[in-house]
Amino acid sequence: MKKREISKDAIKKHIKKDKSVRRNLARKSFYWFFTIYLSSYIKYESADFQKQIFNVAQDRIEKSIVITAFRGSGKSTIASLAYPIWAMITGAKKFIIILSQNQNLCKLILANIKAELEKNSLLISDFGPFKQIDDEWRANSLLVNAYGTRIACISSGESIRGIRHKENRPDLIIIDDVEDVASTKTKEGRDKTFNWVTREVIPTGDKNTKTIIIGNKLHEDCLMMRLKKAIEDGSFPATYMEYPLLDEDGVCLWPQKFPTEESIKELKDSVVTDSAWKREYLLMIVADDDAVILREWIQPYDNIPLIEEPRFIATGIDLAISENSRADLTAMVSATVFGYGKDLKVYILPNPINKRLSFPETVNIAKTLSTALGSGIPTKLYIEEVAYQSAIIQQLKSDGFPAEGVKVAGNDKRARLAIIAHWIHNGNILFPKQGCEELISQLVDFGYESHDDLADAFAILVLKIIQKSRCYIIRGGRLPFNIRVEI
Repeated sequence: MKKREISKDAIKKHIKKDKSVRRNLARKSFYWFFTIYLSSYIKYESADFQKQIFNVAQDRIEKSIVITAFRGSGKSTIASLAYPIWAMITGAKKFIIILSQNQNLCKLILANIKAELEKNSLLISDFGPFKQIDDEWRANSLLVNAYGTRIACISSGESIRGIRHKENRPDLIIIDDVEDVASTKTKEGRDKTFNWVTREVIPTGDKNTKTIIIGNKLHEDCLMMRLKKAIEDGSFPATYMEYPLLDEDGVCLWPQKFPTEESIKELKDSVVTDSAWKREYLLMIVADDDAVILREWIQPYDNIPLIEEPRFIATGIDLAISENSRADLTAMVSATVFGYGKDLKVYILPNPINKRLSFPETVNIAKTLSTALGSGIPTKLYIEEVAYQSAIIQQLKSDGFPAEGVKVAGNDKRARLAIIAHWIHNGNILFPKQGCEELISQLVDFGYESHDDLADAFAILVLKIIQKSRCYIIRGGRLPFNIRVEI
């Protein structure tokens, strides 16, 4: 006997009529709960990627989820509005905390949840009433007494250590866009957010706590990228999900909303800048318009080639003779150099030094590094020659080390990097795959990072290498060959 097919409209009509069917289905399926009770948020048919988010949120086995999705994908509506209500009415969660970027956003998130509990007549009819004990509707927290569930909203950076609702530690943690472009500009800002999330927020949960983290790829070293790397290397047991508006083949992930190329173009034209389009909708990490060196220019190497002897090995040193906690750091960046002119290859060595050092410590470390890089034979040391720094150059020279002063008068730090930029872009300067992350960060985020000592040492080193790698070809005369003269 042929199975009779039931249309989607017929199912919806049946659900609309029968309260018990509606309640049971909503409790069993987060997707159907959203479809039935939050239909006012549905303007277009759901995309496959949204159904995946619904499914992974509902899955009790999945304890930690990291979701990166394009602007307007509905990720915040699903995770920060619908999911807390669904988790409450199913009885699954008793203490839900939502973390957002600032107090205003926290108030807005909580106000949206409150509006559904107070004004959504179908939701109230089937699962309410959601009446509260007097003064339990608060600015940053609400207690739904009928379910014994508290929902709290907390802004980025706030302390939540030891937070509880009665005997319950947080059993659902939703971290919603706690970063923005400004907060990811500096390493200090990125470290602050990452440490807060990983050392304070996530540990407040218990073994049955579910954690959902949503956001965007704002920087190569932002929270979402750090978590992605931690998931990939196995140090953070979680599921990572990434949904750009257009996939690698240019296929739209939400064709129900953007069915044609014209509709996508219309959206793109409404975005002010190309960098915003790439960042917010294609999930590409893009540099600011005033960047001197772009991250995509950085070319990595696995191993330094051994087919020929290097011309020389050298270290650039940016001095900061102070141990004050607020002072700049002394930085030492080393490289192995091959070739001349357009054939120049500079292999930046991993693990540059970046410490607060006294004068004697600086001299000793410079000597040790110079000797170690040359396997016992001292290698070149290039040191910016200004003020008291000439004293350290003289000290190293008198001790038999090939130290040279580098005069940079007339060029500010940005100008120095601008001179070097095309050598990086052309692949003349290569970086190790691991061990130079902080140096690269200072180069691509120059002007925003609070410290730029490694970038300065790098500039001193490379400018001197370039100077020593220029050559003239002397042709003619009575000589039957060309002479290359290094200057």
